[in-house]
Amino acid sequence: MPVVRDLRVLLRLRDFRRLLAVRLLSQGADGVYQVALATYVVFSPEKETSPAAIASAMAVLLLPYSLVGPFAGALLDRWSRRQVFVHGNLLRAVLAVVTAVLMVSHVPAWLFYASALCVTAVNRFVLAGLSAALPRVVDAERLVMANSLSPTAGTLAATGGGALAFAVRLLASDSDAVVVLLGASFYLCAALVSLSMAPELLGPDRAVTPPRLGTALVGTARDLRLAVRYLAAPRRREVVWALFAMTLMRFCYGALLVMLLMLCRYALATDPEDGMRLLGLALGISGAGFFTAAAVTPWAAGRLGPGRWITVCAAGAAVLEPALGLPFATVPLLLAAFVLGLTTQGAKIATDTIVQFAVDDGFRGRIFSVYDVLFNVAFVGAAGASALILPADGRSAALVLMVALVYAAVAVAMARVERR
Repeated sequence: MPVVRDLRVLLRLRDFRRLLAVRLLSQGADGVYQVALATYVVFSPEKETSPAAIASAMAVLLLPYSLVGPFAGALLDRWSRRQVFVHGNLLRAVLAVVTAVLMVSHVPAWLFYASALCVTAVNRFVLAGLSAALPRVVDAERLVMANSLSPTAGTLAATGGGALAFAVRLLASDSDAVVVLLGASFYLCAALVSLSMAPELLGPDRAVTPPRLGTALVGTARDLRLAVRYLAAPRRREVVWALFAMTLMRFCYGALLVMLLMLCRYALATDPEDGMRLLGLALGISGAGFFTAAAVTPWAAGRLGPGRWITVCAAGAAVLEPALGLPFATVPLLLAAFVLGLTTQGAKIATDTIVQFAVDDGFRGRIFSVYDVLFNVAFVGAAGASALILPADGRSAALVLMVALVYAAVAVAMARVERR
């Protein structure tokens, strides 16, 4: 397989192997930590879970990506990237231990969320540093290959970490703190692997003096404003509509995920442990939908065009999600999870393609920063909207129908754009 061959080529490079190990350990720890946080909020037997609590947890997990992400580069250009990995992972290990202590202590909820927020905020700097350091360990000829494989491997590591967290949580019953400590050990291992690299290896180049911090932060805000203005040009209508469509579909995904969490906690299972097993199965099936989308979308988007493929995904979700979701039964909901994974990821791959091909190279990074903010804010907004609509047991025909209408509106809008 070409992917395996490419990976073998890259793994011959010692420094790439070490940087990849840091990524795998860091993102694996992220998967463990995020699942531990979610199961603590949703499935702790002593806690009465509510949609508002789930919305708070999602905000903690995702808002740092949106608020800190665009400005992370201004600070990373001033710090040794190797030291960012060492100190960032050590700090996250300590904070994860603090989170575990808070889980077993009777403390105000805001203190627990503040600890979790600090962990995810540091994560943004580590991930941005991993991407920035990649050209220092791979030659120009293999950089595209490394940019393709390294983030994918990190995503798989995060998924594997989440699966491991579910398994440990089921074995160590009612012990979310144990799962968090497992994540802390992964963060510590990532810091130790970072120490195996020379301090100057990963840059930044000290021969280049970065601009003053205030100037860099103001410049980043100005760049984001210019990116929005760039999108306002009439000839970039397809890019704008694709981003708009993906934002709304991400909103739908988030709303349905919150509903699924509540259903697994109260309506579809007899106790929290059974509910957690059902949620793990549903997320695994949804992940299978993501992988199916990765296999199908290149062929489908190649035949139909990326914009029309987004239309098909939205239209399919508009029809299938209410048909499978309204019975509020286990098997149809598992099928709906697969459809949701397939249509959401299929639309995202198509949107990424449209942005990559239709945006000038000088603006592409800034447009993806805007895209990242929209993507995560939509998810948090969906959790907030669900908190207002969902009843205690998660059964809400109104939410399912609202989401179906949003999907249908996206399909109609994209079809009109493609006709033009």
